[in-house]
Amino acid sequence: MPGKKPNLPANILASIRNRKKRGLGTEDAGARAEGVLLAASYNVHKCVGVDGRFDPDRIAEVIREIGPDLLALQEADTRFGERRGLLDLAWMERETGLVPVPVSGVAKAHGWHGNVLFIREGVVRDVHQLKLPGLEPRGALMTELELRDGSPLRVIAAHLGLLNRSRQQQARMILEILGARAEQPTLLMGDLNEWRLGDRSSLNSLGAIFRGMPPAVPSFPSRLPVLALDRIMGNRPGLVDEVRVHDTALARVASDHLPIKALLKAVSTPEEG
Repeated sequence: MPGKKPNLPANILASIRNRKKRGLGTEDAGARAEGVLLAASYNVHKCVGVDGRFDPDRIAEVIREIGPDLLALQEADTRFGERRGLLDLAWMERETGLVPVPVSGVAKAHGWHGNVLFIREGVVRDVHQLKLPGLEPRGALMTELELRDGSPLRVIAAHLGLLNRSRQQQARMILEILGARAEQPTLLMGDLNEWRLGDRSSLNSLGAIFRGMPPAVPSFPSRLPVLALDRIMGNRPGLVDEVRVHDTALARVASDHLPIKALLKAVSTPEEG
């Protein structure tokens, strides 16, 4: 019915009905047209699976299943004390071709407040480590890339807060930062911690820049996803194709979130004059 708002019971039923339709395995890897990139976002839950077992190797294998060109990870470092990265970066580069963008001021961590952005090909032109407002310590990485074909792409890898008010503040800060910079193809990827899709969403303000997006897809909890906490958003129509979950037997146990992925099809489209 028009105006009907999504609700949790309906989402649960839809998740059960649609399990066979969710994105599976590696069908996106290795079969993409020239100039088309696969972007993915994954909250790895500090490499602790739904079975309570710490196993970074499972996370690495899920990433290899996906085969992304751009990958935003959340919770890839320990959180307390001296932050320490949890993945084998040498294995990641050797087996997937992905390397993390550099961050400063951290000794043993992979990223910034647990956020890591990996790229397969391209040149990192600039990296900004953003401290986001709110009661919890949260951050985002804003990276300016030059892709293999020379086209620019800005990627913001973020993990927003648990509190609605904090997410509103964080969304506004992201908009303010983008508003002060030159317009170019931009992605926002990460665990944005908001499942509401209607007027009550704390992310409504993002619509000022990230318009006409494909529908968000449920990615949490991984064994029966009903909440669309994870997002891939673009600032230009056609930049982000259909967003899908990467739903495999390994992904359902490796973390409490399923990864999400989307093809980028219009990165190098020239701006209208």
